[in-house]
Amino acid sequence: MSSREVSLNRTVPVYDTADVVVIGGGPAGTAAAISAARCGKKTILLEQTGQLGGMGTLGNVSVFMGVGNVTGIYREIISEFLPAALPDSHHQSIWPQYSPFELRHYLNQKLEKEGVEVYYHTSFVAAVKDGNRVTGVIANTREGLQAFEGSIFIDCTGDARVAGDAGVPLRSGRDEDGLTQPMTLMFMMQNTGKPARQYLPDDCYRYETVSDLPQGRHLYWERNEDGTLLVNMTRVRGNGAKIKDINYAEKEALRQVFSVANYLQRNGFETYILSHVAGQVGVRETNQIVGRYTLTEEDLLSGRRFDDVVAQTNYEIDIHNPTGGASTDERKLSGYDIPYRCLIPVDVEGLIVAGRCISATHVAMSSMRVQATCYALGQAAGNAAALAIETGSSLADIPIDKLHERLAAQGVQFAK
Repeated sequence: MSSREVSLNRTVPVYDTADVVVIGGGPAGTAAAISAARCGKKTILLEQTGQLGGMGTLGNVSVFMGVGNVTGIYREIISEFLPAALPDSHHQSIWPQYSPFELRHYLNQKLEKEGVEVYYHTSFVAAVKDGNRVTGVIANTREGLQAFEGSIFIDCTGDARVAGDAGVPLRSGRDEDGLTQPMTLMFMMQNTGKPARQYLPDDCYRYETVSDLPQGRHLYWERNEDGTLLVNMTRVRGNGAKIKDINYAEKEALRQVFSVANYLQRNGFETYILSHVAGQVGVRETNQIVGRYTLTEEDLLSGRRFDDVVAQTNYEIDIHNPTGGASTDERKLSGYDIPYRCLIPVDVEGLIVAGRCISATHVAMSSMRVQATCYALGQAAGNAAALAIETGSSLADIPIDKLHERLAAQGVQFAK
């Protein structure tokens, strides 16, 4: 691409000001906004699409992976949205399949009840700084560029967009070559009870055997009794934070969707129609911030515990082959802590990061990236933001015992 640059010098009106500004309305962002608002802070959430839930709705990743615990705001969501799946103990795993459309509506209601002002179709453009402190963000809205000011900003963009623009160093992919986990376009099929019309566009693939499939395996769920099959079987190499990669992935992944659906209709799912395709390709991995601590593969394998724990999980190391090949690195874990320091970027004040772009290595990120853990990280970030405002301390220096008290008051229980 061209190396030419243009300069933009604009005066942008301030549309709103809040105590806490959350950027990104996925699992981390929704939990961050809820928890900050519950601490009595005026909270606004900026979401670039028309719906909350992140990959859980937009990407149709409509099954919650088991993380070894159901606690805090995540537990509350399960109790309200999927009460039949709620386990007796906080320290159990569940793997419920759900409707992404119903979750979308539930989250709209949830944040409205919590008093969070959600701005839809509001995408991050740039960070505003005073010295090394983030004091505002500029976003593209349906009314053009608008600024949003606040005391604390929580980056839940998944790609560390705010952190990167604010000057936080970022890492991407595995150490040896920078390759990230591939992307997947999720889809659903519906059992109609009668033979389905098969459709295979000319530019698609006719898969004959399991080994022909993009992942070289079957990966789908039909856990409810409504005939809905949730399929995770496409795979496209690339980094979802790169323009060229995402352009290619959106087209190639859709070709694979039609191809996989056609394969399934010829191999056991003859009465199933293609009923829903996610509106955008699902992205597993892009950028990680450089934080005060970086979660490592050794931390996971050793089951390490931290005094500043803010989330726990035993979800497996789960690395879809970054080369786009059929293999997947899956390794069981007994459980480990994620420390608060992974959420705190180096060199920048007034900003905390939650969700899959926290400070973690490629291998560690493959385990901590799933929705339930992102809800937990967001809840910690929202409470930390409120504490920093109340104590006047930097985010890095908030009292961890007070943070743990806040989390406990909001239903979080940690395994010892």
